[in-house]
Amino acid sequence: MMTQLHAQFIENIRQLFPGDEGEQLLSTIAGTAAETSVRVNAAKTAMRPAAAERVPWCSTGYYLQGHEQFTFDPIFHAGLYYVQDASSMIVDYIIRRLIDRPVRYLDLCAAPGGKTTAAVSALPHGSLMVCNEVVPQRAAILKENVMKWGIPGCVVTSDDSSRFGRLTHFFDVVAADVPCSGEGMFRKDLGAVEQWSPALVAQCAERQRLIIDNVWDAIAPGGLLIYSTCTYNRDENEAMVEYIEAKYGATVVGLDLPLEWNVAPGVGKDWCCRFLPHRTRGEGLFVCVLRKPGDDEARTAFADKRRTGTRSGVAAKVPDAVRNWLIGGSGEFAFSLNGDTVVAVPQGLARDVEAVSRQVKVLSGGVEVGTVKGKDIVPSQSLALSTALNRDAFVTVEVGYNDAIAYLRGDAIMLGDAPRGIVLLQYQGVPIGFAKQLGNRANNLYPREWRIRSTYAPSNPPQVL
Repeated sequence: MMTQLHAQFIENIRQLFPGDEGEQLLSTIAGTAAETSVRVNAAKTAMRPAAAERVPWCSTGYYLQGHEQFTFDPIFHAGLYYVQDASSMIVDYIIRRLIDRPVRYLDLCAAPGGKTTAAVSALPHGSLMVCNEVVPQRAAILKENVMKWGIPGCVVTSDDSSRFGRLTHFFDVVAADVPCSGEGMFRKDLGAVEQWSPALVAQCAERQRLIIDNVWDAIAPGGLLIYSTCTYNRDENEAMVEYIEAKYGATVVGLDLPLEWNVAPGVGKDWCCRFLPHRTRGEGLFVCVLRKPGDDEARTAFADKRRTGTRSGVAAKVPDAVRNWLIGGSGEFAFSLNGDTVVAVPQGLARDVEAVSRQVKVLSGGVEVGTVKGKDIVPSQSLALSTALNRDAFVTVEVGYNDAIAYLRGDAIMLGDAPRGIVLLQYQGVPIGFAKQLGNRANNLYPREWRIRSTYAPSNPPQVL
């Protein structure tokens, strides 16, 4: 089935890519289906999709043969893999090529979390990930996906880009996957086709300049800006790079992508990268890395200076038994109380997290360990899915597929002769959440806002990994 494209969009593509290149791109956008790909969480599993072809630029990315019913796969909800367009996985390659030491990393326009989870998996150990989404509903989805991915050094925020400018020279890397006209998503989103107009392109370009202006001061001297869009036009892509070069003296960083990947260069700017669906297996994506003025020696000295000192504030009084819910306990984590929620942040990042929380609205940071209920602390879903979870601290109960789906729906479950109290539920040996065994029944502690809404379930479990 052919997608009806806007006449002006067609003309723009033909001007941007004259000859066969433009015609092939238009034919692919209008007449072919999008690929399905997933990225595996290597911090949680060594499993890989069977008979799947690997995404060339991401060692944990795979193209699937078909589209599985991911909603009904318990290990998807447990954060063992993320469904993501293959083009967007290029962030894995960028980070592994350009970053070789712990950094402060800001993913400024992060929802729903695909590039965030890809980046945090690629960053050197000890890095801080701050991921932001200004729209509250989308920020809630970002928080859920980050918690499911389970890497402790993540902070989820929900604030305007202008607030981050107050964190002067704070971040070594800022990734700005800016809101755009969405031309690269036409194969996946008919709504993007219907809402497209030249006026939308102009509006998006204006917003993109504002976002970059707002966040530029937050980048450390010599730091990196990873600028990306999922659109094709030059106004939102190469022209924006030229704006950043001219206004801020930034320089474009070459990525040296292997020729066999068939990634197109920028239009008039060779070191920019364009993923075009007739060339690569993925959706349309533009990406360019720019470096802020400042040499390596100055950047290293600045980074070392700002990381000295101790964290201010008083640690929460948390029982040793609760501290031991995390691998490493007090030795690895700083504990605090946020309202009635016990939070644990990696010791080396606690001061940085505190600095962020003073300037922007933080939704979650580190691991939400549990909630204070009277004299008890009830473990949280964030803890159950964290890579820092100490499973030995809990009674574990293995559940089958039907019980796992019932749990993820929020239904009542029966745990047989499991002992009374908190139990950690596992499916195929993978933690999926907590329940409280009361005897003849168990209270379901799965977060209400995360529950599967559909009453349907496939007769056979999805087989992705």
